[in-house]
Order: sequence, then structure tokens, then C-alpha cells
Amino acid sequence: QVQLVESGGGLVQAGGSLRLSCIVSGSSFRRNNLGWYRQAPGKQRDLVATITSGGSTNYADSVKGRFTISRDNDKNTVYLQMNSLNPEDTALYYCKVTTALNVYWGQGTQVTVSS
Repeated sequence: QVQLVESGGGLVQAGGSLRLSCIVSGSSFRRNNLGWYRQAPGKQRDLVATITSGGSTNYADSVKGRFTISRDNDKNTVYLQMNSLNPEDTALYYCKVTTALNVYWGQGTQVTVSS
């Protein structure tokens, strides 16, 4: 079965950086579209960034120019580099994998940005 394990979250001061990682097992990683989403308390889960199997990327307007999504097909890992973090970025960040048949989510990693 497909499993996703996220890591890299933590507490950081405003203006700081974090890099999230999501290791995926049990899927044909190279063919999958991947994404990062986030959910703040009391709010819906929102798209942060996506990357297709071909490497095309898409970002939420709120993170453009600050966040970068990338993938390493040899390591079955998708990354989210987050720079210039601000308190509004505080949320539980989820990794998502879209295969030909299904969608899978990780358990989430908490990012907290202090002012």
C-alpha cells in the first residue's frame, strides 16, 4: 500500500525558513503528481503547491516567491522549501500523492511561525 511520511516541521521565528520532506513508498513515484496542502485550526485544507510527474509546478498566491516545491524521483521524496515565513503560514502541512487510481495523504507535520 502507499505510505507517506512527512518530516521537517517545527517552530520558527517570522522571517525564518523550513524545509519539509515527504517520503513516499508503495507507488510508482515517478508517474505521480504530488502536492503540499495546509490546514490551520478552524479552517479548511488549502493547496500550497503542486508538482506534476513532468515537473510542472503550481503555487497558491499567498506563497509564490517564498515557497518552492521540488521532487527527487530517485529518493521517492517531495520537498517544500519555505522561506520568509510569517505567522499566517502556521498550519498542519500535508503531503498528497495522486496516482492513476487513488489519492493518498500523509499524517501531517506541524509548522508554527512565531512573531
